[in-house]
Amino acid sequence: MATTETLWKLDPHTVGKHLVLRAYLDAWLPIMSSANSRVLFIDGFAGPGEYAGGEEGSPQIAMRALVDHSASIKAEVAYFFIEKEADRAKHLETVVEGWKPKVPASTSVAVITGAFDDTMTSIFDYLDDKNSKLAPAFVMVDPFGVKGTPMSVVKRLLQNPRCEIYFSLMYEFLNRFKASAEFEPHLDELFGCSDWRDLINIADTEERRMALYDLYERQLRAAGAKQVIHFDIFDGNRLKYSIFFASQHELGADRMKQAIWKAAPQGDFAFHGSQTPQLELVASPNFGPLMDQLSAEFADGNWHGISEIVSFVKSDKTDYHSGQVKTKTLKPMEVAGRLEVKPGTRTKAGTYPDGCMIKFKPLSKSA
Repeated sequence: MATTETLWKLDPHTVGKHLVLRAYLDAWLPIMSSANSRVLFIDGFAGPGEYAGGEEGSPQIAMRALVDHSASIKAEVAYFFIEKEADRAKHLETVVEGWKPKVPASTSVAVITGAFDDTMTSIFDYLDDKNSKLAPAFVMVDPFGVKGTPMSVVKRLLQNPRCEIYFSLMYEFLNRFKASAEFEPHLDELFGCSDWRDLINIADTEERRMALYDLYERQLRAAGAKQVIHFDIFDGNRLKYSIFFASQHELGADRMKQAIWKAAPQGDFAFHGSQTPQLELVASPNFGPLMDQLSAEFADGNWHGISEIVSFVKSDKTDYHSGQVKTKTLKPMEVAGRLEVKPGTRTKAGTYPDGCMIKFKPLSKSA
């Protein structure tokens, strides 16, 4: 819910987004810093940095991920916290000052008072003038509504192959203002097109939501994203937030899914996958949908290498991650007679080492 206050109460479902953020940064920081001398964390709607109850906001969570990391992060990590409201930006500056003695000496932290879209446009224009590219970046875009998040800026971000975007969309706002003439330009900017206007009159609520989400995902891909992960955060049957993660890399998609699955059993909320709409990411998940997906994808009578199978699961084609492939999925499928392993490609039953070749049986109507 939008607020005009400098600080506000922490929504328990925001905790879900923050848990995913922290889990992903724990994986992202060592991977990116090992291959790059400088990496960026950009928070486009940074807020005041904390909540009314003293809980840490996303800027503090991002800095804590660096300070508390067990790995040695040798790259320079540059934090850019963008906040449009002057009172919140001023409060954030105070919060950031308390972190400066804690972060590594090579770390830089900047609070920018301004709108996300205007600020990023200025940065890109400057880089274009210098014929330079943005350093590898994780960009968090977590607005209150639908303003200020144009697809044109997203496209410029995704033109950088090592840039990833974590976008939180509140469908409540999208649905509320879809028929408002005042918000039509903002929705045109959000989607980067006017095609959404053809979808707002779909009578079925769920069908309309998925049509709008499918359009947004297509626009992300058209903007340059090679992998798009979409998960929803629910409170009971009520949708609270939808997360879209855009990356150029399969590894990024896999690590984001790992982060979401790690956060899922915690807190007073539930995550639902997008590839498997009835899937709820809980402590004891159902791997049946993944088994069926593997059968549908690979049951062509041919042998398939384990690396090909794992790559499929890692990608945005599934809601599952690479750590759930072998023991959780392939082994029970083999026990059930739904696949066979090529003789000579492994030495121990129930294992699927590198070089292992697998043939899946067609998905039966009763499966």
